[in-house]
Amino acid sequence: MTLTWTTKPFAALTLTELYALLQLRSEVFVVEQTCAFQDIDGQDQMAYHLLGHSEAGELLAYTRLFAAGISYPEASIGRVVVSPSARRYGLGRELLRQSIAAIDALFGSQPIQIGAQLYLKEFYESFGFQQHGEGYLEDGIPHIHMIRR
Repeated sequence: MTLTWTTKPFAALTLTELYALLQLRSEVFVVEQTCAFQDIDGQDQMAYHLLGHSEAGELLAYTRLFAAGISYPEASIGRVVVSPSARRYGLGRELLRQSIAAIDALFGSQPIQIGAQLYLKEFYESFGFQQHGEGYLEDGIPHIHMIRR
């Protein structure tokens, strides 16, 4: 499955793109993971948004990207999500590759920090991320901080 990748600051998102990314995030983070939390957290306006669309125009993969000093002292990747309908095609790996490349293109090559769900630790380690500090609960889900240097 091949996606078309686009990176945009918040102000450049169309209403359709904004609706689609919020819908995908809600579908996975709130409904699928049965986690009631405040997804719209006031940080979207400071982020770049990486969108992966199918040939039919459906948003299937997404992350938000931050410059250093916004979410963490390092640049960061958050809200990493692949549509349930598009899993098992390697899109998670491609999404993370695209996210790292976008950080490098936008902000220069530098360390990247993430707050990862603990069950995905090995996935992120395969991209060079290493656990940084102790685990913690976020909205009832075990997480760890990870940094890629």
